[in-house]
Amino acid sequence: MKSSRRLLLLAPLVIAACSIVGGIYAPGVAGASAASRDDIEASVRTFASIYSMVERNYAEPLDPDKAIYRGAIPGMLRTLDPHSSFFDPRDFQLLREDQRGQYFGVGMKVGARNNKTLVMEVFTGMPAYKAGLRPGDVIIAVGDKSTEGLSTSEVADLLKGPRGTTVKVTVVRQGKDEPLVFEVKRDAISRKSVPDAYFIRPGIAYIQIAQFNETTSRELDEHLRRLGEENIKGLILDLRNNPGGLLNEGVAVADRFLKKGQLIVSHRGRASKERRYEAVNGDGGRDYPIVVLVNRYSASAAEIVAGALQDHDRGWILGDNTFGKGLVQTVYPLSENTGLALTTAKYYTPSGRLIQRDYSSMSFFDYYYRKNTGTQNSEDVKMTDSGRTVYGGGGIAPDEKSTPPKLNRFQIELLQQAAFFNFTAKYFGASDAKLPRNWEPDATIENEFHRFLLDSGISFTEAEYAANRDWLRTQLKREVYAYAFSIDEANRVEVESDPEVAKAIEAMPKAKALLETAKRMLAQRNSN
Repeated sequence: MKSSRRLLLLAPLVIAACSIVGGIYAPGVAGASAASRDDIEASVRTFASIYSMVERNYAEPLDPDKAIYRGAIPGMLRTLDPHSSFFDPRDFQLLREDQRGQYFGVGMKVGARNNKTLVMEVFTGMPAYKAGLRPGDVIIAVGDKSTEGLSTSEVADLLKGPRGTTVKVTVVRQGKDEPLVFEVKRDAISRKSVPDAYFIRPGIAYIQIAQFNETTSRELDEHLRRLGEENIKGLILDLRNNPGGLLNEGVAVADRFLKKGQLIVSHRGRASKERRYEAVNGDGGRDYPIVVLVNRYSASAAEIVAGALQDHDRGWILGDNTFGKGLVQTVYPLSENTGLALTTAKYYTPSGRLIQRDYSSMSFFDYYYRKNTGTQNSEDVKMTDSGRTVYGGGGIAPDEKSTPPKLNRFQIELLQQAAFFNFTAKYFGASDAKLPRNWEPDATIENEFHRFLLDSGISFTEAEYAANRDWLRTQLKREVYAYAFSIDEANRVEVESDPEVAKAIEAMPKAKALLETAKRMLAQRNSN
């Protein structure tokens, strides 16, 4: 019965995908010709026959979910482009949670280490935090169900549930002889897309946008009001590692920094007319300089924001070439709580350059994990408002190239071994130490960490340890803050010691000069 339902779901997807490849299908447009439909229906019947044969004769019982959801449908979509994708019921639920920025659970992140499920992060102020769960706790049971043999996603699903219900979480904590049991009352857990905002220097504000969900523009407005936007003399907008998200929220964020009426982005496709998105509200006359931090993992809506600010000379882009994801996905809900994200158009920046990187002559692996990020498409050359040259077809190229310093052998070894995380879990599990605000690593804890590395069998020389002492102190401080205070304060420690953020502060005069040049050229045009 389940197999039949899976095949019924697959049939319209095959028809849609095959018609797109044939160039004759689009939502809201007349469908394929009768002859084409006959061919498509014959193909579906062939697939059903093969599936039935496999189901009857394969050496082991066939899992319909795996065969259809993980095999047939993704395989078909891979013939189209790298970003059209199918969501099974669990993935579709997670997609909607990401878009809404909220789910119901206990508020912590779990991960796998040595075949065990560990608490990796506990979100500030959430039920798990209030109950006393901490990073490094090994989850051995959720409710009456042991976590042995379960994946992290299965454990995460057990922790979720209706708001107001209680879940029992049993953990093993280093330094404790017996397992600890926590009764945690589930609640609405916000996935903040703008984790924090603060003045990193007098007059210089720092804001990170982690992704674009349904609450991003509202969160940004709240942070700017809290800071007092009239006090901002320069802004660092951090879009590094931002995978994108909702188009309308990316547009709303760009709107916040541009002049009313300025173009933000446009998109057009084979079967869709061009649609233009312009700033509706505008910046209200607030024109402080902006440095936008990007890297190779800044994608989609993050690239829309960076591209709009760059084309209008509103922001100085610092970092590495962005990912180059400029394909528009329309999400179609399907039966059985599944969904289809189908590419329907392409994004273009205000100057008209294509954001999408070419993927026609490479494998999907090379597309996602490319090494060369500095390529330029000489056939897609455009100009910013002030006449600066920018290139399309390869993501957003920064105005100033900057990449973080490479880690050395010793640093890589410690991070791969999770040395700071493991030390902190052991240190606090054994002592329940209470730390004062503005705590800094002292000689005592540094010596304990050094001894911990030796006891753990991590290979290093004393010369390596001495040469990396500043880096060690920063990493140790961040991990201790995550345990003793909150993940938000730990992230702030990381930002304040980030060399890329330091470069953004140094680049603020360039952003200011760019802004003044653009104003002057605009005034000249208006006077002519």
